[in-house]
Amino acid sequence: MEVQPALLFDLDGTLVDSVYQHVLAWREALEECGIELSVWRIHRRIGMSGGLFVNALLRETGRDLAPEEARQVMEAHSRAYERAVTQVRPLPGARELLGQLTEMGIPWAIATSGGRQSADPVLRVLGVPPGTPIVTRDEVPFAKPDPHLFLAAAAKLGVDAQDAIVVGDSVWDMLAAQRARALGVGLLSGGYGREELERAGAFRVYEDPADLRIHLDELGIRVARR
Repeated sequence: MEVQPALLFDLDGTLVDSVYQHVLAWREALEECGIELSVWRIHRRIGMSGGLFVNALLRETGRDLAPEEARQVMEAHSRAYERAVTQVRPLPGARELLGQLTEMGIPWAIATSGGRQSADPVLRVLGVPPGTPIVTRDEVPFAKPDPHLFLAAAAKLGVDAQDAIVVGDSVWDMLAAQRARALGVGLLSGGYGREELERAGAFRVYEDPADLRIHLDELGIRVARR
């Protein structure tokens, strides 16, 4: 019996075009606390868990925040992103890719460093069907670059992470994939470069979900030709 790999997808920048909404929401949140950072510095950390994200950015500024202040920054980000989420759209080919995988009987799940509150509106925009295995930051002890999100997503599918392929747009996704002992596939749709993703462990790199969809055979997924 032929066994095809399961796919574990990141959400922001991988299936939906939301990275820059997150970047600007973080900038707004940081400025509320009197912290000014260029957007490119913020972008480099997108994909990490919120707590690590704030710590990494503060290290660059030399600032130190008390735990309560860090929590306020994360809450301010959530409020700012909630106002921007209406601008978020599925990335080219995302719906078609997920639909094709479902039609082929290929198991897939979504694992995001965002919380359930910020993920739900985006999942609706993407048209994710009810019952789809979803893992959010709220459900695991540590988010990316720790492997817990992808390990939990694989568990929800009933597969071993070593038999799955992680699809993400950031170096943090690729690092988490390696730590979960899964193959990593990178997408350029989140703003990271091809070489960065490959150095972080990406087995293959594609432009966006549409490009991935036409290269599924390169991942060992047998696509029936009509």
